Formats: sequence, C-alpha cells, structure tokens
Amino acid sequence: MDRFFKFSERGTNLRTEVVAGLTTFMTMAYIIFVNPAILSTEGTGLPAEGVFVATCLAAAAASIAMGVVANFPVALASGLGLNAVVAFTLILGLGIPWQTAMAAVIVEGLFVTLLVLTNLREAVLNAIPLSLKFAIAVGIGLFIAFIGLKNAGIVVADPVTYLKLGDFTQGPVLLALFGLTITLALVARGLRGGLIVGILLTGIIGMVFGVVPLPSSIASFNLDTSTIGGGVLALPYVLQLTLLPVIFALFMTDFFDTMGTVIAVGQEAKLLDEYGRLPNAKRVLLVDSLAAVGGGAMGASSVTSFIESGSGVAEGGRTGMTSVVVGILFLLALPFSPLVTVIGGSIPISGGVEGAEIFVSPVTAPALIVVGFLMMTSVRFVPWDRTDEAIPAFLTILTLPLTFNISYGIGFGFISYVLIKLARGKPGEVHPLLYIAAALFALAFLVPALQQ
Repeated sequence: MDRFFKFSERGTNLRTEVVAGLTTFMTMAYIIFVNPAILSTEGTGLPAEGVFVATCLAAAAASIAMGVVANFPVALASGLGLNAVVAFTLILGLGIPWQTAMAAVIVEGLFVTLLVLTNLREAVLNAIPLSLKFAIAVGIGLFIAFIGLKNAGIVVADPVTYLKLGDFTQGPVLLALFGLTITLALVARGLRGGLIVGILLTGIIGMVFGVVPLPSSIASFNLDTSTIGGGVLALPYVLQLTLLPVIFALFMTDFFDTMGTVIAVGQEAKLLDEYGRLPNAKRVLLVDSLAAVGGGAMGASSVTSFIESGSGVAEGGRTGMTSVVVGILFLLALPFSPLVTVIGGSIPISGGVEGAEIFVSPVTAPALIVVGFLMMTSVRFVPWDRTDEAIPAFLTILTLPLTFNISYGIGFGFISYVLIKLARGKPGEVHPLLYIAAALFALAFLVPALQQ
C-alpha cells in the first residue's frame, strides 16, 4: 500500500490519510442531502430517495477511481450549481423530462472526456499563468469561507445592504460560533485532526443542547434505484439545437470549476511543480470528466471534483487513499441516512429576507471557514508589484466569491489578463490557448444577452 499510494514519498501515512478522508467526507456530506433537495424540487419528477442513492453511488465510484487511478487527494460528488442548472433551467425552465436533462449531462461529460484524451484540457490547465493559478486558489479559499459563513448563519442576505450580520440569539448560529471557536483553537495549536475533532465536538454539543436533532433511527435499508439509467435511455432525445446553449453552459462550468479545484487542492497539498503544474494531471482530469458521465447516467447530475477536499488536505491528506476513504464512506452512508443527516444536515432558522426561513449547517460550517483561511494563504505568491499580473489576479480573487461561481471568477481573470497584456504591448506573453479560453468565456458571458 505504501508503494502504490507513495505514502513515504509524499510524507504521509495510512492513519493520516484515513483522518484526511474522514474530514473531507464530513465537510462534503451535505451534498447527499442537498442534491436530492434541489433535483427533487416540485415539478421535476425526480424522487428524493432515488437521487439520494444515486448521489452516494456516483460519488463513491468517482472518488475511489480518483484515488486508485490518479492517486490525488480530491473527492468527487454532484456539483452545486450544476445540479441547479439541471433542475431549474433544463427541467423546470425548458420543460424537458428529467431523463433528457440527465442525458445532456452525459453528453457534456463525453465532450470534456474527448478534450482530455486529446490532451487539450491538460494543455489549457498548463497554459494558465502562475499568478492566476495562485489567484484561483485564493479566490476559492474566500469562496469556501463565504459558504461557511453563510452555512453558519453568521452572514445572511439583506435587501438593502446585500449582506448583514446574522442573528446571534438563535441556537444554530451560536452553535456554529462555538464550533468555529473550538476549531480555530485546535488548528492554531497544530493539532492533527483538528477539523474533524471540531466537527465531532460541535455535533455532540449541538445534540446535548437540543440544537441538533437526534437521529430518528440508525439505519434505513430501503434503497430506491429508479433514477439509475434514465439519462442513458434518453440520449437520442438530447441532440437538438435548443439544448446546445445549455449543454455549452454545463460544459464551461464543469471544465473550469474542475481546473480551479485541482489547482487549489494541488497547491494546498504541495503537489504542484515549480511551474504550478500538476504531475499526472491527465489522469486526474480524465477521472473527473468520466465522473460527469457517470453522474448523468446515475441520475445524480454532473459529478465533479469538490473544493471541500481542501479540508482533508489541510489535515495532511497527500495521496489517493484520502479519496478512497471518502468513496468508502459514501457507500457506508447509504443505509445510514438518518445519522448522516444529523452531522451534515441543514437546520431552518428565521432571519431571511422579509422574514423567510433560511437553512444553516452549523456543525460543518466552521470547518469550511477554517479551510478558506488555509487556502487563501497562497496570496503571498502573487506578484503584486507587477500590475499586468496583479490586476487579473485581483479580479479573479474578487469576482470568484462575489459571483458565487468558480468558473465566472476564472473567466474574469482570463479575459482581463489577455486585455491587459495586449494593452501593455506584450501579446507574446499570453499562451495561445489562453486567448481561446478568454474568447470562450467572453462568448459565455454574452450568450444571455444574445439570446434576448
């Protein structure tokens, strides 16, 4: 096992990898409940129980494959944002059956796989300048921290100021603050496993004080597999011109979200070379693209690399064993949905816009905030004294969390980098593939206006 996963070479061991895998799973376990909630929205026709099973199986298969084939410590699951496109744009917006929507995900995944096999996806990854790679890592760190603050109820929406401080008189918010305090203290003291210990302590305290509900039962063996295969059967119906813009949007999000995640996690794990490139990147990207195909085939929406993998890397995860552990835990979660709900589930509180309820995840939110801090430390590597490198980096860092979209932030960075280099009379410093990527992003930003 040491030789296969290269524990010694990467300065880790089996115990550290198991702890890292458990930590990653705990910070991304919410997806097995959030994904069914989104995809089974009234009117989609998708059963929540079936999506739950599909989500666990698809995430398990993809994460184990990433560990065994690519030996990279990133886990995969149904992507947030991508699942919203499937549910609200494809199914509810365009009125197509959920099977056809899943077929669109399969087609998008196959297209990305083709780009990987022709080495184009890896070439684009290597064409990104080092300053933007660091900026992407920093921006994703802020994005994750923002999600953590939102999931904790510490920051909530406001119709006038956009955001405001949450209500600290509510139990779940106080629990999240307690968890953040404990987790920060453990991490500051350099305790290995500090994130997972913080999650467990927060969960226990939440149950003791009645903030986190006790599980209604330990296990449920009623597995619904009705969504599996629906997208495959609908493939003949997806090849129509009206769906091409949506498939393109899915492609752009999936293509560059993964790039951002791989760069950020690779940087945190110190697996990038001196040029900011990831050795063996083709295997990582191939597993990710095939995972999208598998997600559509399972009925779980597009499966993609999860940025929450940074939490496991922060605990010392350096090899694919971290991902394998995550995959196994997704399988083990299948019958234990009531118990997993307690740790990764959401709790409704008041405080939304016009008194509406909002949902928070106080147990896992603190870990996301701390992970955000750990990931944004790469900001020191951006050459801030060079405006042609610093301004695109700044725009990437700024827009990525504020648009709540990784690929949009990368798009702003690419476009501004090309324009500034041209303005400075340095077109030769831009890789040809970066010109193409920037043009595609510009097109993606303009598509909604053109459709109007």
